[in-house]
Amino acid sequence: MARILTGIQASGRPHLGNILGAILPAIKLSQNPDNQSFLFIADLHSMTTIKDAKIMQENTRAVAAAWLACGFDAEKNFFYRQSRLAGYHTELMWYLNCQTPFPMLANAHSFKDKSDRLSDINAGLFTYPVLQAADIVLYGANFVPVGKDQRQHLEMSKDIAAAFNRTYGEVLILPEALIDENVMVIPGTDGTKMSKSYNNFIDVFLPEKPLLKAIKSIISDSTPLEASKNPDTDITFKLFTLLADPNEIEEMRTNYLNGGYGYGHAKQALFELIWRKFEKEREIFNYYMQNTEALEEKLKAGEEKAKEIAEKTINDVRGVLGYL
Repeated sequence: MARILTGIQASGRPHLGNILGAILPAIKLSQNPDNQSFLFIADLHSMTTIKDAKIMQENTRAVAAAWLACGFDAEKNFFYRQSRLAGYHTELMWYLNCQTPFPMLANAHSFKDKSDRLSDINAGLFTYPVLQAADIVLYGANFVPVGKDQRQHLEMSKDIAAAFNRTYGEVLILPEALIDENVMVIPGTDGTKMSKSYNNFIDVFLPEKPLLKAIKSIISDSTPLEASKNPDTDITFKLFTLLADPNEIEEMRTNYLNGGYGYGHAKQALFELIWRKFEKEREIFNYYMQNTEALEEKLKAGEEKAKEIAEKTINDVRGVLGYL
């Protein structure tokens, strides 16, 4: 049985881009009976940017609630917070730190992208890839789903684990990247990739009026209502095609081309589609956000299961290091 591991930072409520691009594909993998899925909330990693405890807790709850709302089976799989098993993660990180060359970390995208402002970089960001390696090999993950832009960090995780094995023997399982070449890039309300950092996202868990307001903020051109419009260059239409069935897509395409159909009409249709399509998910999300004890119960049960595997790995590592 293949172990597949996914870590999600506690950076805020997951949005439409997260759901279509990462959450639903990962859940589909987890539903394969030949797979054993590990989903953890990377709240230790989030500390590199988030310093407020209340925000961290709220974000963690929102990420957990969103995955459950979208159908992740916490009983069949492993569902846990990194921070609740921090002793195992950070202990293994230290052992791997001692196998990791400085130039490798200096070449990591997470560091290089900010290296022109060294005073803003904390040590946690610099050693981020080593903690990531520990997160993965601690649970013997065979595969880690990543986007093309994350391939480097996964390769670093594999290299770090391989360096440990060359010194101490075949103790750690080397992970492989699982890259979906067809992964969707979800456009945000401004046409660039949907991202919380760009503030161009659509939160499908919002109440009706705020959700409609977010969708109405999608950028469109100034083509008059009565004129024909090009659906293939319009952000609203692109988002609609990611969620609608073929008949609905063809109907909207015809409306665009025929004219007499404004962008306001299209945005209203997109709103109604999202409101209908995520009705069940919104209900489950709100339940867990309002019933934190039920959410806590799910996470604690997952953490107990994950602890058994983490403890075995740490003991194996301690053994070859001479610490047992």
